[in-house]
Amino acid sequence: MLINSARLINFPILSLHVGSEIARISEIIIDPNSLKLIAFRLESPLIRDEVGDILPLNSVREFSRHGFIIDSIDEFISEDEVISIKKIIDLRFALPGLKVITKKKSKLGKVSSFTLNTSTWEVQQIIVQRPVMKSFLDPELTISRQSIIEVDDYRIIVKDEHETTKEKSTADAPADFIPSFINPFRKPDFAPEAKTDE
Repeated sequence: MLINSARLINFPILSLHVGSEIARISEIIIDPNSLKLIAFRLESPLIRDEVGDILPLNSVREFSRHGFIIDSIDEFISEDEVISIKKIIDLRFALPGLKVITKKKSKLGKVSSFTLNTSTWEVQQIIVQRPVMKSFLDPELTISRQSIIEVDDYRIIVKDEHETTKEKSTADAPADFIPSFINPFRKPDFAPEAKTDE
């Protein structure tokens, strides 16, 4: 099942220990290297100095229409407790607002939201708001993760339109997506482009 990222903001966190809601999601934390959800930042009156405001995704027992179910507030951590999560948080990476261009430098617009696959919690599609001059005929574009070539702090580079059309029949093949996040604070390592049959 796909869910729009906007629906998860203010989504409840439910505790089995107390049998009720204990927090709400205020931010989704995405790993730019895999475009996968790894954690949530939370808001709750229960969060104090000794209780962190981060919930790792692997602490979630179940996702339901009522909320994310966890064991207890003991699952909440601070930013510094898990090094891998801290590294991602320190990048301050956010998909909404990133510019989207094609490999041939054609400007498509900016990311307005994205969808997540609730089985894997990977970003499945990005929703692109078109520039004013192009929005009359086509106000929004939906681009699949298989079309994403490279991601950095400022933009997302996607395959050109003819490449995307050619590969629609293999859109579900995970091998097509090779993430390449460029961190401006270190020398970039470029991933090779996926090979396609001509």
